[in-house]
Amino acid sequence: MKLEDFDFDLPERLIATRPARPRSSARLLFAQGGATEDRHVFDLPGILRAGDRLILNDTRVIPARLTGHRTRQSAQGAVTAKIEVTLMEPQADGTWSALAKPMRKLALGETIVFSGDLSAEVAALKGGLRLRFNLAGEDFDAALNASGAMPLPPYIAGKRAPDERDREDYQTIWAKRAGAVAAPTASLHFDEALIAALGAAGVQFTFVTLHVGAGTFLPVTVEDVTTHKMHAEWGEVRAQAADEINATRAAGGRIIPVGTTALRLIESAADEGGTMRAYEGETDIFIYPGYRFRVTDGLMTNFHLPKSTLMMLVSALMGAERIREIYAHAVAENYRFFSYGDASLLIPSHP
Repeated sequence: MKLEDFDFDLPERLIATRPARPRSSARLLFAQGGATEDRHVFDLPGILRAGDRLILNDTRVIPARLTGHRTRQSAQGAVTAKIEVTLMEPQADGTWSALAKPMRKLALGETIVFSGDLSAEVAALKGGLRLRFNLAGEDFDAALNASGAMPLPPYIAGKRAPDERDREDYQTIWAKRAGAVAAPTASLHFDEALIAALGAAGVQFTFVTLHVGAGTFLPVTVEDVTTHKMHAEWGEVRAQAADEINATRAAGGRIIPVGTTALRLIESAADEGGTMRAYEGETDIFIYPGYRFRVTDGLMTNFHLPKSTLMMLVSALMGAERIREIYAHAVAENYRFFSYGDASLLIPSHP
């Protein structure tokens, strides 16, 4: 299984840098088996069936991109230099793993000042940058919210800087549990009116948590994709969520995760027979063609990058040839791609 099998030509003009407004006005490519329809997200209540259950990721994106200054001594005296930091994830020892630009001049023990309230000491460099902040708990959260910016994906950040609009646009309306540095972007299409309409149509909802990490943007660098090492992310399926999913399956309803993050988590939490159990911990599940889905009956997701692990995931769900047809249709019909782009609802054929 070669990396080039998951490549396709994408015109740069189709990469969205702002989301649709209102959220549910985004276009929706509905693919069920071999049929393809051009719809909108607000059509979901008429597409889904009463008894279907949508699985929603309630992670909250933190404003993880920080701009600070470091001071170093030179022959001419103290020199202040700008540095950009992106937080990755908290560590058990209270530090944060992070990326920095530039990083090569950082020294162990030096201090980076982000604001009058927030600063961090370089706690480690070997094995990756670790920062120890001067604040913790609610004080840290408040200072980070005041100083940080939304960590937009590189394909958006390369075109424009994050701004105040992104604080709302890059967050789901049900975001609750802080810890992600990337949004579960399929969920960005939902607004209160759509949730109400889905509920009235008999569609049910279950919330799980997967803190999306920056590793979601890492490229696949191996030619044989089966040898790729997937990044790990922390997730939790609470007992109530597992019970809800099991009850829906027993009643004949479909389980449809909204986003690949929710899908990867519930597939990690299900046993081989498809029974869900409470789950907490890291998952590095890598789904590519040949994978047998345990609990997932369909998927709502945005359009993904060529040669990405997420292209491999949707190819596993729908079949590689069918996904090539779907993506060719999306390009020909000028669907908007990636995090702020349009959506697809993928329902595979079943025997």
